[in-house]
Amino acid sequence: MSLGLVAVVVVVALLDRAVGEPPARLHPVVWFGRAVAVLDRSWSNPNAVGALGAIGLPLAAAAAVWAAVAGAGAIHPVFGGMVGVYVLFSSTSLRFLVETAREVIVLSETDLPRARDELLALAGREASELAAGHVRSAAAESAAENLSDGLVAPLAAFGLAALVAGAAGMSALPAAAAAAAWVKAVNTMDSMVGYRSNPVGWGPARLDDLVMWLPARVTAVCLSAAAASPDPLLSGRRWAQQPPSPNAGWPMSTVAAALQIKLEKPGVYVLNPVASLPSVGEATRAVGLTERAGWLAVGLTGVVVYV
Repeated sequence: MSLGLVAVVVVVALLDRAVGEPPARLHPVVWFGRAVAVLDRSWSNPNAVGALGAIGLPLAAAAAVWAAVAGAGAIHPVFGGMVGVYVLFSSTSLRFLVETAREVIVLSETDLPRARDELLALAGREASELAAGHVRSAAAESAAENLSDGLVAPLAAFGLAALVAGAAGMSALPAAAAAAAWVKAVNTMDSMVGYRSNPVGWGPARLDDLVMWLPARVTAVCLSAAAASPDPLLSGRRWAQQPPSPNAGWPMSTVAAALQIKLEKPGVYVLNPVASLPSVGEATRAVGLTERAGWLAVGLTGVVVYV
């Protein structure tokens, strides 16, 4: 089964490279988002509704995935592998992330208004007044943060669940796919409703903080390894607690240290304040570092599931 799990990881990596994202009408995350949208309304006890939703909806998604992969595998292992591939493929993203970030960075020099508009695909912040350097900073920050949320976290869940299920004598692929789907669902809920201004969002945001604690730090390690030096991780730790999120600062500060650039969300945080905002070339190299770290995470996952 280990080779089968490795094959799933390899095929998913190849699909991401070739396709990027499933079409929206066939994307399970889009389907899950429709369920989350039902919560995003006024309730008499919004905290309780949000907490129950944060617990129940991701568990329901994981249970559906487990049943689908196990059921397909009962028909034939190849069918189970195909469903597992689709689940992991739709739970992870690298190509879309780095291509969007690079496009924003180039546009920041050639078409700043459009760059601000395109930035919304990466970062949920007001961009209409951002200067070019801050647009590039936001693109580099978001690439690093989303590497943790959109790739490392579901891959880590997939690998760890495969290890636990294998050690327990269970079928590893259904458990691994369900774990990846659960993490993606938790993060999707946080992205949709986990704002301070949304009373429903308290539960999803706190659960996301807990779930993403380890992936954020693993991502920082991968980024430092991709830079071929421990210095970015060690230096970046000084600024990791500057952002309001307990996790997002780790990958972002590691990138800031690796490229010796300032990453800043005006009025909120400044990472590596003694440096300057990134140029086009520096921001592009930051995204390249993020991409290398992503491929390193994919390779580590393949090793983990093979053991």
